[in-house]
Amino acid sequence: MTTTLNDASWNTHANLLYVDQPTGVGFSYGTDYDHDEVGVADDMYAFMQAFFDAHGLRENPFYVFGESYAGHYVPNVAHRIWHGNQQAAPAAQIRLAGMSIGNGLTDPEVQYPYYPAMAISTNDHEPAVSQATYEKMQAAVPGCIDKIRKCNGGHAGAALACKTAYITCNTALTSPYSATGMNPYDMRVKCAKPPLCYDFDGVAKFLERPEVRTALGIRPDAGEWQSCNYNVNADFQGDWMKNYEQQIPDLLAAGIRVLIYAGDQDYVCNWLGNQAWTRAMQWPGQAAFANATMQPWAVGGMPAGERWGALNMTFLRVYRAGHMVPLDQPNASLAMLDAFLAGTM
Repeated sequence: MTTTLNDASWNTHANLLYVDQPTGVGFSYGTDYDHDEVGVADDMYAFMQAFFDAHGLRENPFYVFGESYAGHYVPNVAHRIWHGNQQAAPAAQIRLAGMSIGNGLTDPEVQYPYYPAMAISTNDHEPAVSQATYEKMQAAVPGCIDKIRKCNGGHAGAALACKTAYITCNTALTSPYSATGMNPYDMRVKCAKPPLCYDFDGVAKFLERPEVRTALGIRPDAGEWQSCNYNVNADFQGDWMKNYEQQIPDLLAAGIRVLIYAGDQDYVCNWLGNQAWTRAMQWPGQAAFANATMQPWAVGGMPAGERWGALNMTFLRVYRAGHMVPLDQPNASLAMLDAFLAGTM
């Protein structure tokens, strides 16, 4: 029930702002609950405008970071800020300099086919499933991708197609892994506490302390903090299989820097799928990026990962890290952040 200083915290060299979003998660509250990325982007844009007006930080370069499902949120929020800047007076613009996604779900159509390969990968751990299960998963891929394409097709039945794709694809391609009892966020260890596989009880207890809530400015009638709001989760079920990499090319063309990073021990948003969508994304620098030579990445003189990059786009594979890179490799994640902010990554 105490805290200790994190020497590798990302606020070491930057002003770090955490936002519980969309409405209803964490301690956030409101009367308008989002169910798609248009709502998320508009709400976050309005929030950021109010924040900058209140705190006078508009001269600072601004970066949007997120992980996991933020593979959806980050491109949309960053694109909304970029679009807003086209219409806003200079005094109301936000100095968007970059965006980054860690182990994210951004382009399900490209990422989902890589679940079978990841299930039998040997990134310093044993294959998670048998050869027979692997072959069954591979056989399910074409049907899954067909449903994801229908979800993204824009036709009248797309909403139902999105929910069908969510159920069908996850049943065929993520459930076989979950059934092994291994942690889908770190393939090296067992799932410690379902369903999220990490024990967040200490966090919840700490955030319920009256003095902590007072220090954080949480209103007295706010609800209990929970690690996941499953009502919000359900509201976004139709959003899950949408592809959002198409929001990124506008940003790249405007000179905004993009970093996609992935811990290579994660299954649920694995590095194979993330690497694949970054290579498949259509933008003016696509050929240069696809043909870029892999460069070893070291931190403190020790191998820490591999990187590919061209122009203002970088993909980074982080060694020995799961879904939450700053948790598993704190020093490497801070070095990554510092390099990105400095424009050297």
